[in-house]
Amino acid sequence: MSFLRRILFLDAATCIATGLLLTIAAGLLSGLLGLPEMLLRYAGISLLPFAAFLLYLAAKAEPPRGGVWLVIALNALWVLDSILLLVAGGVAPTMLGYIFVLVQAAAVLIIAELEWLGLRRERTRLA
Repeated sequence: MSFLRRILFLDAATCIATGLLLTIAAGLLSGLLGLPEMLLRYAGISLLPFAAFLLYLAAKAEPPRGGVWLVIALNALWVLDSILLLVAGGVAPTMLGYIFVLVQAAAVLIIAELEWLGLRRERTRLA
């Protein structure tokens, strides 16, 4: 299995785990993180179809470049939105909330970079 496919599967697994956590435990997490329950729940729900798309791409012997670029762009948007959430002033997260948002944004950024690296490796391998 290629490096790119492994990273896409990793991305899907983290989206499923985080999506289920945020969806199921939004009420509990809201109090701990100082973030609105509905924001957490909708963020969690939004990750599940994204994970399905990632699984679809990862299951292909050669994931389509356009699909992977879309994933990278959406991951970058998630990171940007996470930062904006903290600086826009619309929420009042606890210290744990700040840490949670920053850590998950950093993890998504790392995964997006690995996906980009996987695309480069695929291009080199196919050339």
